[in-house]
Amino acid sequence: MEKILRTASFDGENDSTVQNDDENGDRPDDCGSIKTENGNSRIRTVTVIGQVEGHYLCPDNQKTTKYEHILPLIVSIEEGEDTDGLLLMLNTVGGDVEAGLAIAELIASMKKPTVSLVLGGGHSIGVPLAVAAKKSFIVPSATMTVHPVRISGTVVGAPQTYRYFEKMQNRITDFVTKHSRISKERFGELLMQTDEIATDVGTILEGEDAVKEGLIDEIGGLSQAIDALHSMIAGQNGKSDT
Repeated sequence: MEKILRTASFDGENDSTVQNDDENGDRPDDCGSIKTENGNSRIRTVTVIGQVEGHYLCPDNQKTTKYEHILPLIVSIEEGEDTDGLLLMLNTVGGDVEAGLAIAELIASMKKPTVSLVLGGGHSIGVPLAVAAKKSFIVPSATMTVHPVRISGTVVGAPQTYRYFEKMQNRITDFVTKHSRISKERFGELLMQTDEIATDVGTILEGEDAVKEGLIDEIGGLSQAIDALHSMIAGQNGKSDT
């Protein structure tokens, strides 16, 4: 039977209705989001890839995740009666600090079950995004880069500028340490390592190291992340997980 899938549009146009002959009735929308259903729970998958784009446009040749697309999508997942949980998949180099924190704060404040999965990389502002979910996974081959806030372009060398950077870094540190098992002291040490990155300070953590440091909960891939999400949904609904 032919199924109808309704996808959200965030570019000012009306919602589009597309036809899909696939047996599952699911296909990605323009934000890389897809909804799946296994009979017991309905999961919405959201991807954060490439550069997290904020107030300024990235070059056309860069893969980007636009926060003005992701924010309303997260709201629709939280409010939608057709979704039970969120799977957040990350392969990002980082990007705009305020945009990344905005997405992370929104995910962290969700009532519905959330699970994150780091694939490839969860660098820079990708770290807060990864820990924002209620449970986080990372594949063994993935890496996460922890480094201080940086800015490109002209910087005014005044005390006010350095205090602004310090406050911005404190916002990131507070969020990460609140939503993971790493301490502020250890996170600060990772930020200021001088022997990990040739042109910068910071630390590159592989999958197992990220778990050992307490940034990520467990090593695991897609099946582990989905199983954990189904279990969380079953627990929230008061059902036994089968």
